[in-house]
Amino acid sequence: MGEQAFDGMKAEQKVSTKVVTNQFVSCVADAITKNVPKSVFAGEWELVVFDDPQVNAFALPGGKIGVYTGLLEVTENQEQLAAVIGHEVGHVIAEHGNERMSSSTLIGIGMEATNALLETKQIANNNLIMAAIGAGVQVGLQLPFSRTHESEADLIGLDLMAMSGFAPEQSVKLWENMSKASGGARQPELLSTHPLPTTRIDNLQKNMPAAQTKFAAASIRPNCKKQ
Repeated sequence: MGEQAFDGMKAEQKVSTKVVTNQFVSCVADAITKNVPKSVFAGEWELVVFDDPQVNAFALPGGKIGVYTGLLEVTENQEQLAAVIGHEVGHVIAEHGNERMSSSTLIGIGMEATNALLETKQIANNNLIMAAIGAGVQVGLQLPFSRTHESEADLIGLDLMAMSGFAPEQSVKLWENMSKASGGARQPELLSTHPLPTTRIDNLQKNMPAAQTKFAAASIRPNCKKQ
């Protein structure tokens, strides 16, 4: 499914042809993926830089990584890009995609069963009740589940970038930049799929000593040129 989705994106979205940009992103991604366990993906990772202003990146099962050029306007150096790519690859390592699919399937079955029960009992305002249940599921289960995944991926990415020779403290600077790029206009954390930048920074700083140890032990220091 990851491969199919990636092929579809390559066919539908504009791919960057700028040599320097592609070389820079590939340099960072190659350094990160060398430290991904072979049990996660044993083949050669495929990277595509999409020519799009959105500040985003992703990784998919099957060794696929996508980076949008808009992200490069926010990441100031190789370390900050490594923090993002490490985070996205962290989702793959932790199999978050599989967990979310399983969760969505179970929620869907539960919603259908509840709807059938309400219809059988001929309860008034069936649609309103189902809408309320849907909102409760989203706020109470799906969004916290997503925020947990994001926090887990942050820490996996922190370790990955450190082991790959990228200074881990730059992950904090990255989220400071992300906060500025958003203009401070964010939903309350309870209603967001992502933790607040301040929450992410606190979690990263708590785990920074261990990451610094991994960074000190790294045998390679990448030198990826942004321009």
